[in-house]
This record gives sequence, structure tokens and C-alpha cells, in this order.
Amino acid sequence: MRYLTARKRAEGKGAAGTGTEHFWYMKLSGVGLALIIPVFLVAFGRALGGDRAEVLAAFSHPGMAILTGLVIFFGLRHFASGAQTMIEDYSHGSTRRGLIIAVTVLCYGLIATGLFALAKIAL
Repeated sequence: MRYLTARKRAEGKGAAGTGTEHFWYMKLSGVGLALIIPVFLVAFGRALGGDRAEVLAAFSHPGMAILTGLVIFFGLRHFASGAQTMIEDYSHGSTRRGLIIAVTVLCYGLIATGLFALAKIAL
């Protein structure tokens, strides 16, 4: 027989058992994005306005390609996680499940499309 209080059983867990992990993922990805987005915007701004050859040369540089890939992947994962939280808060039942699946498929589709386009440019 277990002699745990309700508080001890619930400690470190959200309502579904993953609230703490989700909270920290959102905090860490937000801080990471806050650090790399300005660098990406400066690098992207330098390439903006150039002709096709200049833009291709800028994005085919390994540093710019890695930075762009990180922004695409982690930006869309952060978006998917935040959208899932919003959907969980404001919808119920099968609508909730359908919307979460749709957002997840959309985000992974955009990640795949963005990384494919980046690979076509960089290689």
C-alpha cells in the first residue's frame, strides 16, 4: 500500500503529466529563438535586395544555411507547441484532436518543405 499524499503524487506534473516539460521546452526554445532570430534577420537583411546569384551565394554559405535551418526547425516546433497549448485551452472533444493533428501535420510539412528548399539552395 502506498502512503503518498495527493500533492506528492502530482509534484512535477501538469494536468496531463507533461506540463512541466512543456513549460520548460517553451521557455528554452523561446530564449534560443530570441538569440538566433536577430542574427538571422541581419544576415537575411544583407541578402535581401540582391539579385538571384547573390541571394543563392548568401544562402549556400554553410553558416547561413545552418542558421536558416535552425530558425525553420525550432521556430516551427515552437509554433506547433504554442498552437497545441492554445487548442487544448479553447476547444474540446474530437475538434481538439482534429485541430492538434492538423497543426502538427502543417508544421512538420512546413519544416520539411523549408529544409528541402534550403538543401536545394545550399547544395
